[in-house]
Amino acid sequence: MPILDLQMRMRQLGEIRIGHVVAGVSAKGKEYTRPAKLDKFRFTSPSREILASVAELYGGEVKPWTPANGGPAEFEVYSTVNRLPVLIPPRDAVSQWYELYAGSQCKRRCDGVTEQKSDRPCMCNPDDRDCAITTRVNVMLRDVPALGQWLLVSKGYHAAVTLPPAAELLAQAGGYVAGWLGMEEKTAIVKDKPARFMVPTLDVEITPAALMSGEIGSGKTEVAKGPERAAIASAPAAASGPSKNYLAAAKGAATQEEALAVFQAAKNEGAPFDYLEKLKAIGLAKPTAASTPPANTESSPAVADAPDDEGVYDAEVVYDDPAEVQGVWFQIIAAAGQFGLTTEQVEAGFAERNGGTHPSSGSLAQMNTYLATVKAGEVR
Repeated sequence: MPILDLQMRMRQLGEIRIGHVVAGVSAKGKEYTRPAKLDKFRFTSPSREILASVAELYGGEVKPWTPANGGPAEFEVYSTVNRLPVLIPPRDAVSQWYELYAGSQCKRRCDGVTEQKSDRPCMCNPDDRDCAITTRVNVMLRDVPALGQWLLVSKGYHAAVTLPPAAELLAQAGGYVAGWLGMEEKTAIVKDKPARFMVPTLDVEITPAALMSGEIGSGKTEVAKGPERAAIASAPAAASGPSKNYLAAAKGAATQEEALAVFQAAKNEGAPFDYLEKLKAIGLAKPTAASTPPANTESSPAVADAPDDEGVYDAEVVYDDPAEVQGVWFQIIAAAGQFGLTTEQVEAGFAERNGGTHPSSGSLAQMNTYLATVKAGEVR
């Protein structure tokens, strides 16, 4: 019987990384370090023995490693794989915060409303945050003989918006789910040239419908049942509301068309009116497929999803993250919809206020300024 007021958690064995530090020299002769992407997973851990098992399974060689942020010395392995068999925990598989670090020390940890360390309101300007989106993924490596979890940290926009809905869906299983941790390459345009960065992904060998219904099939995909699964199974069904979390699916939709499909599925199931109204509101705030602007030419470098604790960006090579620019554009479209403005009118208004620049070529600063203008009702 555990102590009731202690929060239990698995031991962290190490970290799974998709970036590393490289050194460089700027055009002015200034030396700097910056994170760079990898196309295969890299592991770090204080345990040489555990990493030896990792290297045996996934390739690579165990070597000493000293973190760039001044942390204690550890060991590292550059593997030869970009897909790992994992067990995904039922709780806390993915967590997110806005965070600000000074070296290895976390100065702020915020949910966008309250800064947790000081219990004060968020200190950042929402249009120009000091803190970075920080997404953490916890998994167990299925075949590594060690009891504990591995952590992957991403500072990227794509990971921030795609991993939480996946984790919420997996939590429906009520136990550890066998799946795969992978990495997916995204592309952007940097100074008229293609740049590439890696985004972590979670996959399972089971259909979403089977996962939501609890019909876990035999074969490679298994759910390790525990006490929490039994509690879920014995709980009475809700008096009202759909059996699936359509709200999470609608929030994860990229366009109005995708959100509408979620709305229709909930309606077909007989979801109550107030629930459908919430889905409708989420869908209306999404952009239409036609309103999505092309990638910004002032976009992020190839290392956009490398963890910040692996190094620092040199000021001369940092560009706007195209996903972040696009995200603000979606906010502009949603805000303009409240005033009855069409996409064409919004684009024309942007160009008028930015010397003829089309939104597809706008910077993040221009987008944020225009968003404030639209919200203030100054665009007609």
